[in-house]
Amino acid sequence: MDYQKKELPKKFSMTGWALVASGIVIVVVSYLVNPMRASFNNVIALMFMTGISVGALVLVALEHLSGAVWSTPMRRVSEFLAASIPFVAVLAIPLLFNLQGLFQWTHLDVVKSDVNLQGKTPYLNTGFFIIRYVVFFAVLFLFYLIFTRNSYKQDDTKDQSYTSRNVKFSAGFMPVVAIVLSFLAIDWMMSLSPHWYSTIFGIYYITATLLAGLAATTFAAVSLSEKGYLHSSIGPDHYYSFGALLFGMTNFWAYIAFSQFMLIWYANIPEETTWFIMRWTGGWKYVSIAMIVIRFAIPYFGLLTARAKTDPKRLKIVSIIILAAHLFDMYWLVMPTYSDTALFSFFEIGFPVLITGILIVVFSFQAKKHNLIPIGDPKLQRGLDFHL
Repeated sequence: MDYQKKELPKKFSMTGWALVASGIVIVVVSYLVNPMRASFNNVIALMFMTGISVGALVLVALEHLSGAVWSTPMRRVSEFLAASIPFVAVLAIPLLFNLQGLFQWTHLDVVKSDVNLQGKTPYLNTGFFIIRYVVFFAVLFLFYLIFTRNSYKQDDTKDQSYTSRNVKFSAGFMPVVAIVLSFLAIDWMMSLSPHWYSTIFGIYYITATLLAGLAATTFAAVSLSEKGYLHSSIGPDHYYSFGALLFGMTNFWAYIAFSQFMLIWYANIPEETTWFIMRWTGGWKYVSIAMIVIRFAIPYFGLLTARAKTDPKRLKIVSIIILAAHLFDMYWLVMPTYSDTALFSFFEIGFPVLITGILIVVFSFQAKKHNLIPIGDPKLQRGLDFHL
């Protein structure tokens, strides 16, 4: 195959390091000025970055499990994005020292006077919470190592058995990651309001995660392809597949989000409706309306036509909007627990800047070590020849 690896420009890595440095400064200052608000923004950052990194890893597993060929030339992009999973785990460490400031269920005096919270104590307790955090990220990192180790070795050996191994591991990974993401959403976001519950919240976050990973992969893959870092055979048919998936997942997210709202509204149970009432009072009402527009309407109409799905410029713009909407979604899910009114200042800027920098630095490091295309994959030529 006529693939010649091209090194990414040095300014790409330098930009990442600059963003990391700037983000760290803003985050440290925000923690010094208002530790509580910084902690809530830290939770938002944790769930946002989990969405991108774990969502990218899910895309890798989906390709192996489904036997898809169109995505094979771009799969390495998802693998590089998934390499940031260890940094997501590190991002949660400051929060472990401030659990009492974040979670009502950590206060023993509050639990003693609340029968509802007492019933949830076997699950909502500090020790078990930390154990789950360690186990969940260890499992995610283990699967990442397995998938990428086999993929990178295949570049050198051209051994097709590595593909078969990843298919088998993908079959085990999919139910595991669904459980892990559900519990991460319950632990870090739902338990901020420990009396509230929703049986749809897990799939809500799973959908958001897959959409975030897909948007990040689409933006990176299209950008690299346009600049000649991938392969010249990648074209409109591959772009259309990205656009169709983004369009479909946006619709599925809207379906899940509306289902959660409709069922809670219809049942009208106080423990459930309180959560939505918090997001429909004060300034949060406008944030909720903006969620519908940014998270659904703009991506929907932006990718509605077949032509839009093959336009690289349109795909990049919509991907950025989806990633911004994912961050906005995490803000909408978390921050009302902290404040009755919507807040935005430098506190909310630090972590997004830091995360962007980390993703760029990690991607640059991986691109320097490995090929940008899985040149040993037996499906690669079929992927390059893919046509709708």
